[in-house]
Amino acid sequence: MSDLVLRDVRKTYRTKGRPEVEAVRGFDLEVNSGELVGLLGPSGCGKSTTLRMIAGLEDVTGGDIAVGGRSMVGLPPQKRSIGVAFENYALYPPLTVAENIAFGMRARGHRKAERAARVADVAGRIGLSDILDAHPAGLSSGQKQRVALARAVAREPEVLLLDEPLSHLDAAQRDVTRRELRHLQQELGYTTILVTHDQEEALSLADRVVVMNDGVVQQVGTPDVIYDDPVNLFVAQFVGEPAMNILDGRLDDDGVRLSPDLTIPVRTREPRHDRAVTVGVRPEDVTLTGAAEAHATGTVVVYEDLQEYGLATIELPGVDTRVVAQTAPGLTLNPGETQPIAFYSDRTYLFETHTGERLR
Repeated sequence: MSDLVLRDVRKTYRTKGRPEVEAVRGFDLEVNSGELVGLLGPSGCGKSTTLRMIAGLEDVTGGDIAVGGRSMVGLPPQKRSIGVAFENYALYPPLTVAENIAFGMRARGHRKAERAARVADVAGRIGLSDILDAHPAGLSSGQKQRVALARAVAREPEVLLLDEPLSHLDAAQRDVTRRELRHLQQELGYTTILVTHDQEEALSLADRVVVMNDGVVQQVGTPDVIYDDPVNLFVAQFVGEPAMNILDGRLDDDGVRLSPDLTIPVRTREPRHDRAVTVGVRPEDVTLTGAAEAHATGTVVVYEDLQEYGLATIELPGVDTRVVAQTAPGLTLNPGETQPIAFYSDRTYLFETHTGERLR
């Protein structure tokens, strides 16, 4: 397999009589051979446009895209050794599963025997051997997704692109297919770009994650780095379920003052001079019930028992924004009761209020 390099890649849409739209702005990324990188971000952030530029389905406004050291800019899609599995499957209804898988190989002039051998190999790896004679109309969503993946893999591409591959599956199918997809990618060793808006999908599948917003790369890192060491407020809020608690505070010598009655400890090298900051704390880092060093006593507003864990919505003294705390399973909390609350200082994040940049 080959590496994939994007240098200052830009995409600007221009329509007469309308303002220009910068869909992707200065995208830089090096993907190692055999690596799976997830492009993660909200709808409209530029991740699918980036994938389409790699595939040759969108022209590049500026910058370069190279596979194995060879520039792809200007090459039509059929001249690029790139396989794409689309969100909407794009299967051909009149063709059987086997014919759909072999379609790209047939278009490129592969011999019938070669096509048949490759289809049998790929179908066996992806679990499609028993439905090769079926037509797409009779397949489940999970089977259709695997057929689309098999068609992309069958041509033995240097780079594999996956555009929201699990978005149409229900929860059970998504979990199973996600594991199958990761196993297949590791087994075959394809250099892979995965586009998704689903953080669980990105964090569980990818070796590294690229978080995008408004056409700009916000952060690139391993899933652990993205989750535990966000570089700005956008990444901190976008990654994590339940979402990070965000509070307004003022940084002083004693910590961060959230209200006249509540100051929590923080670790930072920033000057402490009554400075306005934004505070981020993940729900699992808010400790309830019997905290040895409680920083406040909060009042339970809502408690949600999700079986695997609980979520308590808490009002803090003098603080306008309520805090969500994740609790251990089996705990029962009632609205109106009070609980001691403690915050982990090394897991409390500070951000510059106006720019959202991380303060360390």
